[in-house]
Amino acid sequence: MMSAMQIDTKREERNQDATVYVGGLDDLVSEELLWELFLQAGPVVNVHMPKDRVTANHQNYGFVEFLSEDDADYAIKILNYVKLYGKPIRVNKASSNQRTMDVGANLFIGNLDPEVDEKLIYDTFSAFGVIMQPPKIMRDTESGNSKGFAFVNFASFEASDAATEAMNGQYLHNRPITISYAFKKDSTRGERHGTAAERLLAAQNPIIRNERPHQIFADKPTGPAPGSAAPPPSGPPPGMPPPAPSGPPPPMGAPPMMGSGMMPPPPSGAPPMMGGPPQGGMLGGPPGFPPMGMAPRPGPPGMPMPPGFPGQR
Repeated sequence: MMSAMQIDTKREERNQDATVYVGGLDDLVSEELLWELFLQAGPVVNVHMPKDRVTANHQNYGFVEFLSEDDADYAIKILNYVKLYGKPIRVNKASSNQRTMDVGANLFIGNLDPEVDEKLIYDTFSAFGVIMQPPKIMRDTESGNSKGFAFVNFASFEASDAATEAMNGQYLHNRPITISYAFKKDSTRGERHGTAAERLLAAQNPIIRNERPHQIFADKPTGPAPGSAAPPPSGPPPGMPPPAPSGPPPPMGAPPMMGSGMMPPPPSGAPPMMGGPPQGGMLGGPPGFPPMGMAPRPGPPGMPMPPGFPGQR
């Protein structure tokens, strides 16, 4: 393991785009541990932790070089603020401070629950856009407890506006958070960031195109993907009548029912059903004639009987 890790003191020889800076390391963290940890994100080429010349101890930060830039971006998204020996580490691009600048998209996040830490804020707000600097929770210098507010610095106003609109009043743990643009440090009139002048200057500055918002924790869409065919509607094919509604089962011993409540015809040679009409016609005789054995119904006075009636002479 150690033979594969070569200490590189020349920054020019390192692939800066594929290298991440790791800060906030505990004294017990070693190069071997960093190698094993960041190997979960992708192939590691080199791990370097600068050491003090006198004590030979590392200075609580290091650099991890990956085989590709995509692996470095993935490591930032999944390992930033992971705790090592109880301390959250900070992971960002080693060259980010050389190609980015503060545009003023700084947000103030208030009413934080005491259990909210930097990683939760990063995972939540990095889904709206690129975060230039690690989120900063203001803590008590003696106890280290949160004071209930933090700051997030985005790379664009589009991301900060989207985060404000979506997250203001939402719950983190057990409290609804409040989001607004932070006050400017050099302003004597209490002016906040997000002014029209800042937005105009930010629109003229080059935007980081290689980096994308953190979407590891975004939910997948439930509907069909864009461009895919919609599922066919349920029901009968066009032109076919809808199926008959299913009703309660027939009583024991009753003949089965056909569609639309009609009863099936009796089998050939079977006696007629009780109370039902005899076979051979609707009422057992030729069409237009009364049933067998029944006298014809007399017509109006003076009207002759139609020919062919039984009993007519």
